[in-house]
Amino acid sequence: MGLFFGVFHYYRTQNLVKPSPYWMSSLLTSILALLVFGTGVLMVVDIKNPQFNFTIANTLFYVAAVLQALFSRSLIGKISTSLKVGFGISFVIFIVVFEYMRLNANFEIRTIFMGCLASALYGWQIIVLIRKNKISPSKQLLYLQYATSAEMFFALGRIAILTASALPILQVEQIPQMLILFTIAQLVMTTLSYVAIGGYWAEQIAIANVKSQNENQEIKLLLQEREQLIGSLLKANKSASTGALSASIAHELNQPLGASSLNIQFLQKKLAEGEFNPELQKEILATLLSDNQRAARIIRSLRSIFSDGEVNTSQVNLGDLVQTVLNIAKPELTAKNIQVVLRLRPNLLASANASEIQQVMLNLINNGIEALTTSDRIDKKLTIEGVHSDAGVQFSVADNGEGLSEESQSHLFELLSSTKGSGMGLGLWLCKHIISRHGGSIWFEVNPGGGAKFVFQLPPEAIRSTQV
Repeated sequence: MGLFFGVFHYYRTQNLVKPSPYWMSSLLTSILALLVFGTGVLMVVDIKNPQFNFTIANTLFYVAAVLQALFSRSLIGKISTSLKVGFGISFVIFIVVFEYMRLNANFEIRTIFMGCLASALYGWQIIVLIRKNKISPSKQLLYLQYATSAEMFFALGRIAILTASALPILQVEQIPQMLILFTIAQLVMTTLSYVAIGGYWAEQIAIANVKSQNENQEIKLLLQEREQLIGSLLKANKSASTGALSASIAHELNQPLGASSLNIQFLQKKLAEGEFNPELQKEILATLLSDNQRAARIIRSLRSIFSDGEVNTSQVNLGDLVQTVLNIAKPELTAKNIQVVLRLRPNLLASANASEIQQVMLNLINNGIEALTTSDRIDKKLTIEGVHSDAGVQFSVADNGEGLSEESQSHLFELLSSTKGSGMGLGLWLCKHIISRHGGSIWFEVNPGGGAKFVFQLPPEAIRSTQV
């Protein structure tokens, strides 16, 4: 009992390695067996036909020996359900057989029967321990093997003593001193077996602690390495941001500069033909000024996008922004015979930076136009929707073109990744960058009517500070 409570208190505090339930159950069952057996010895009157508590005590001894053998077997593999069921059935058979022997057999036959069962279990346990020590040697298991061998020796010795005895044993006083000595020695060896098992688990805890310390040290080194890597990435990020800013400026300026170039060519043509009038001159110059201002806004917007400061937000009506963007894209839409379907709910208000969100809308609409340009469809259609959602405002641009391959869908929003034959792969990446700065999200969907659909969502509240 002292061993059980000491071990139980010690292992209850351990989290790395828990004691085997077979071992603890065997130790507890042995305690109960000894208590019942000791009480029975004090009360025994007829040793030939003792009380029923001897059947209970010997059954508990058998159960304890089986559980210890199962502990040893668990060291080399999982205990099968069939083995557990088999031993469970054997407990029932043992009670019936021993109770019959208590009523009809003598002391010698019962003792020899118990000795033979114990020796068989000890022999099986020794074989298992030898196998385990070959796989992973352990001094404590070697001590357990020696203690079990001693248990088997004393159990066989008891059988030999009773076999050699010529006189029947009817009273307690007639039990040979040598048999008592071997019985006590067997119990001592059983106790040493439990001590050896306790030593084995203490050994496993020590190994687990050393392993845990080594793993903690490795984790510490990995964390230090991670911090160094993050520092290096932060330094590299400044260079990457500078490069991305330059590339984005070049990418976004293509449209206003292209429009300016077309207007200048048109102006040169009219001047060369002498067909120039003040009204046309005023219109072309106004358009050039508008394109120039838009280019300046793009540069300012992109510079703010790549800064680490706050997003300057105000209450923006997405419906008004869409109309502004469609006015910019109108020449392209008309030239390529693309029909625009608007499905905008009223009061699509969001706290955002108008210039940046306008840039996102323009990129998505231009992508839809380019997708429809290469499509063979006659009814080219661009559907623009804006609705209220639980998370804020949701805006989408869908085309009924050829759609995107599954391979390209996986990296649509990556930097320098483009689905077009030409282009630097900045448009969608920049859209995601801007929407993320606003605390929103953007994603791709397959358009139910064929083609591609891009959706972004903005929260209703202003984003006070976003670091990119």
